[in-house]
Amino acid sequence: MSSTQTPSETQPHASTPKTRANRPATRDLSRPEWYLNRELSLLEFNRRVLDLAKDQKVPLLERLKFLCIVSSNLDEFFEVRVAGLKEQVTHGVEQRGADGLTPSELLARIAMLTHQLVHEQYVVLNQSLIPQLADQRIRFLKRADWMPSHIRWMRRFFSRELLPLLSPVGLDPAHPFPKLLNKSLNFLVTLEGTDAFGRPNGTAIVQVPRSLPRVIHLPVRNVAWPHDFAFLSSVIHAFVHQLFPGMHVTGCYQFRVTRNSNLFVDEEDVDDLRRALEGQLPERRFGDEVRLEVADNCPPDLVYFLREQFHLDARDVYQCHGPVNLHRLMAVPDLVDRPDLKFQPFTPGIPTTPVPSEDWFDAIRQGDILLHHPYQSFAPVTEFLRQAATDPHVLTIKQTLYRTGADSAIVQSLVDAARGGKEVTVVIELRARFDEEANIELAHDLEEAGAHVVYGVVGHKTHAKMSLVLRREGRMLRSYTHLGTGNYHARNARLYTDFGLLTCDAAIGRDVRTVFQQLTSLGRPGRLKHLLQSPFTLHATLLKWIGRETDRAKQGRPAHIIAKMNALLEPQIIRALYKASQAGVKIDLIVRGPCALRPGIAGLSEHIRVRSIIGRFLEHSRIFYFLNDGDDRVFLSSADWMDRNFFRRIEVAFPVLDKTLRQRVIDEGLRPYLEDNTHAWILHRDGTYKRQTPGRRAARSSQQWLMNKLVT
Repeated sequence: MSSTQTPSETQPHASTPKTRANRPATRDLSRPEWYLNRELSLLEFNRRVLDLAKDQKVPLLERLKFLCIVSSNLDEFFEVRVAGLKEQVTHGVEQRGADGLTPSELLARIAMLTHQLVHEQYVVLNQSLIPQLADQRIRFLKRADWMPSHIRWMRRFFSRELLPLLSPVGLDPAHPFPKLLNKSLNFLVTLEGTDAFGRPNGTAIVQVPRSLPRVIHLPVRNVAWPHDFAFLSSVIHAFVHQLFPGMHVTGCYQFRVTRNSNLFVDEEDVDDLRRALEGQLPERRFGDEVRLEVADNCPPDLVYFLREQFHLDARDVYQCHGPVNLHRLMAVPDLVDRPDLKFQPFTPGIPTTPVPSEDWFDAIRQGDILLHHPYQSFAPVTEFLRQAATDPHVLTIKQTLYRTGADSAIVQSLVDAARGGKEVTVVIELRARFDEEANIELAHDLEEAGAHVVYGVVGHKTHAKMSLVLRREGRMLRSYTHLGTGNYHARNARLYTDFGLLTCDAAIGRDVRTVFQQLTSLGRPGRLKHLLQSPFTLHATLLKWIGRETDRAKQGRPAHIIAKMNALLEPQIIRALYKASQAGVKIDLIVRGPCALRPGIAGLSEHIRVRSIIGRFLEHSRIFYFLNDGDDRVFLSSADWMDRNFFRRIEVAFPVLDKTLRQRVIDEGLRPYLEDNTHAWILHRDGTYKRQTPGRRAARSSQQWLMNKLVT
């Protein structure tokens, strides 16, 4: 693409590049007011997701899913981000971040914003989603709405399915307050009377097993209402007295406690990382308490009682006008057969190859293959590895795995290859958060099959997405490589936007072999020709490329940077972008989640625009574009622009060398997002986002446009 046809030519936000003579005086780029806070920006991201739960143009059951996603995101936010801040405060760490906030100050801001966000969630549920679902004959029945037939059925259900599983704990000197599982559903029950031993026990705790569904699909008895649901909490509340025969229940209040879920393993001090993590995983369920969710009708004295048990402040208490775990409502759309209330299903397209062939090795030899998920199928990747596992000419398969999902076809191919006598080396990242247990089991299964399993480099998570197949072809040993921006997870490949590249380019193959050598062995392998790698060259090279665009702008030449990613937080990169903007470089940033850069500040960042695309699919691809004097430089990567990705992870960024495929990345991965005016939120300098609307212009949705273009 020439310098006169840049992807942002339709975005009139940048003025003529300033020359050295008229550009503003240099500012102190380290001042806190130039940076937004990561945690507060994450909360803004969840506010954007919640906006989709309100959007009348989104199918109704999908809106319910977006509400559940916010709940799940907030769970992880408290388990990891808030828990980490609380640890810092406990240990007296009050170091200010780039934005100038101390952990204590930040916790106060978080509490204020999350209380507002949680309140808004329940308003959306109770005042919008539940009434509109009822209009579609999908009801969530309150106890007051139960008919006699409902009551009879639920009484039997409680006696048969719930009563045998529930073990109430009466609180007295012999039964102290129990240690409750992280995020488990519990009830605080108040009682009058005496039990069989004459004890006037006034309080009990009932913990609900996680195996029980939180919403119960009632049997169809009335054709007019084919989908009636009851909350498990309502059923337990109605019949909880059966757990305390001879006593009178005076109150029953649901609550849930969220705990610190960070794992603490000193990698320098352990001989076996897998065994150390196995020992830590049970502790995650009983970490320090960080949040209490409780029914909004719970009396203040009982809320205080729970706070005291969990050593929490008043601001850590979230009163819920409905189920305390909205995420469990995610099961409802799967229980309701209403395609008209869901996104229209689609079949991902299969990319065309220069020479049609069922042999993926032959297809890749004809030319590089670019895959754009979820619009194009992930099947070529799984089929490529399946063929590699059974091909007698394949000698070696090397693979990184971060998240795979259950019953992974790729894992099965690796197992088959190892059992078939091929040399299989798998780098499994055991510390992929919340997938540690699954990855430990995965490592065990692969070792049992005869694969070599390693866990990367101590102190660095292996986040790179790479497959390498070495195949004997005559007298030549050829490398076939897959590189991607997303995980080897077939289900996520239908939900996340990602790019993947299949190539047999010899230089890229050598680079990938070098990275695998670093991950599995010792020593100092040579330099990489095409790939950029964290923690060695990626950060420095990006700074260099940003600097080159800056120099071109100072000389009055066209300069343009476009970057798409999940998060932008690293201060050195942000300062380099500020300098580029001051020089007049056009900078378009497509950042789905948290962004610490403040755009649109005169004399600092007026040439920078930041947008976030939130829609049906989770935007996950990372694309780095530099105009480079009209010789477009395009890289795809597994890395966001964050400290951890640059300095504490093994990441790779890979070039798209084929000009046609490079143009495809620009046309599919960048241009539609810069033109989107229906699912784009624009970041303002104060850290807030405003959703774009088409107005009088034609509506443009990047994801819908890509579905129309690529989906069969």
